[in-house]
Amino acid sequence: MTWQSFKDTLLKNPGKILQFEYADGQFVDASYHITEIKQAPIVSVDCGGVMNTWTEIIVQLWEPSVKETDRSMKVSKALSIISLVEKSLPLNPLGIVKIEFGNSKFDTRQMYPGEFLTDGEAFTVSLVPDFTQCKALTRNGSCGPSTDASCCTPAAKTPVATELEVVGSTDSKCTPGGGCC
Repeated sequence: MTWQSFKDTLLKNPGKILQFEYADGQFVDASYHITEIKQAPIVSVDCGGVMNTWTEIIVQLWEPSVKETDRSMKVSKALSIISLVEKSLPLNPLGIVKIEFGNSKFDTRQMYPGEFLTDGEAFTVSLVPDFTQCKALTRNGSCGPSTDASCCTPAAKTPVATELEVVGSTDSKCTPGGGCC
């Protein structure tokens, strides 16, 4: 989900109570704070040797050790924090949103906003785990053990058949390996 679409979804629900569900039936405590919003430009080279770039917008949530309130902040309060951040740091509207959270029962990790649920005055962002992927596979490359003992290799290039015109021949086409050239 992009930063712009995440923000647009929040803007449609300013009066709702903002909750985050990090596991089935497990919610970030109502006393949470949005401690910072990070913009992380990522530059990587994958196992196939291809450079990749993207931007992540990471919203960090923190639960204080002592419960401060029984009710989560309203979406409008989160939007005011976002506005304050964006006065100093223009956030890439196409950046990929991640929510960073952890507590004593749940190791800190970055998760994606999944489903948005509205129930009465509650607006819940259901978080889904981050995942790893092999970008070479998404480009039809290979990943994993191969006969040449390399882990990952770029996709083999498929030769392109070239048609050549043969001057003075009744068959005016010639293909590589056809014996006419």
